[in-house]
Amino acid sequence: MDLHCHSTASDGTLTPTEVLQRAAQQGVDLLALTDHDTLNGLHEAQQAAASLPLQLINGVEVSADFHGRVLHVLGLRFDDTAGHPLAEGLQQSDRLRRERGARIQEKLARKGMADAAERAEALCDHGQALTRTHFARALVELGYCPAMQDAFDRWLGQGKSCYQKARWPVLEEVVGWITASGGVAVLAHPLRYKLTGAWLRRVLTAFRQAGGSGLEVVTGHYNPDQTRRSAQWARAFELQASAGSDFHNPANPHVELGRLETLPAGLRPVWAGW
Repeated sequence: MDLHCHSTASDGTLTPTEVLQRAAQQGVDLLALTDHDTLNGLHEAQQAAASLPLQLINGVEVSADFHGRVLHVLGLRFDDTAGHPLAEGLQQSDRLRRERGARIQEKLARKGMADAAERAEALCDHGQALTRTHFARALVELGYCPAMQDAFDRWLGQGKSCYQKARWPVLEEVVGWITASGGVAVLAHPLRYKLTGAWLRRVLTAFRQAGGSGLEVVTGHYNPDQTRRSAQWARAFELQASAGSDFHNPANPHVELGRLETLPAGLRPVWAGW
């Protein structure tokens, strides 16, 4: 089971079909493809799932603003028919992401790296909006940076010359899109935002009040202590527990499909009853 992964429909390096094939090879029996702020890879994933020994559920990872802090909310098992609130809301997110990408392109060009801006566009698939990951990959491929992290440290990270602050819909609005479309809203990787305990309490209180019902307790980026702490937050706020690798790239062996820890005891899985 893996309820958080990415494809070329956003900032992953495998196509939706390749992600599903890899998940099946890794023994995943329940999968959600959760690309950033888009459903563009979902149809291909559904077609691929039809011939594979796994169950695919609808998924997406939506960027949300909470008092100036960017959070990620997973939408799971929602209605994907045209015109539902989540699809309409994601059009707004797509516009904001495209505006941000265009500004980063302009900044790279002013620094003499217009070819990196063009290469980033070529790395996009499925017509998705540019992300900082696309720009980082372009900077590495063209030799401006030796590694992805260096691209963020030198150019694309917060406070750097080619950084562009994102504008996203507010948390309550994003959760509303998901629940109004019959889906389950899960706060992704809660410890990666580097929030104090007081701020995380504020986030989880607002999340619950907006209709959020799940917390990602197990993820490919966590060590056992982080998983334990996330489980404590889930219990404290009576949230169901989710698990997902946050897989993007097979070149990273530490974040792989099908290699998740089991949920800590005493938690209700978000997939219970599915």
